[in-house]
Amino acid sequence: MNYFEFYELLPTFLLDETDLKKRFLKYSKMFHPDFHTLESDEAQSEILEKATFNTEAYKVLQNFDSRMAYILELKGMKKEEGQEKLPQDFLMEMMDINETLMDLQFDFDAESFEKVTKEIKKIENDNFFSIKDILQNFDYQQVTNNDLEKIKFFSLKKKYLLRIQKTLITFAPQ
Repeated sequence: MNYFEFYELLPTFLLDETDLKKRFLKYSKMFHPDFHTLESDEAQSEILEKATFNTEAYKVLQNFDSRMAYILELKGMKKEEGQEKLPQDFLMEMMDINETLMDLQFDFDAESFEKVTKEIKKIENDNFFSIKDILQNFDYQQVTNNDLEKIKFFSLKKKYLLRIQKTLITFAPQ
């Protein structure tokens, strides 16, 4: 049973997080070990497994990025960490940004900092809009491998941009 099935939800990237939390809390009460102390050891063990599964499922599904990774994994589109390759055109675009980051590291310039920050934000927005329609119209049963590839590359680019933003923060004036 996958996490979506556990919560009786259709697999989707854009789910109602308030509804998810209600389901989590409902199952948290239902499977709380304190309410099953009179059960057999076997039943208590099963309840504990369900409580643990509930916590794991909620942890994954409550966050857009981990939910996206989970769906890609369910669809067999996720490789081992470090085995994925970013598109070459994206890496070329990032080369200029990385050069600016190196320059900022050695000689901070507020104007360059502001410019690269805006540039990263634009790339981030463009990245999201490149898959927005796929996310909004996602059908787990009918999704194509091409759409899943686009989502996978979106995810990889998003992680890359997040690392750049973390680096950029270290240069920000205090």
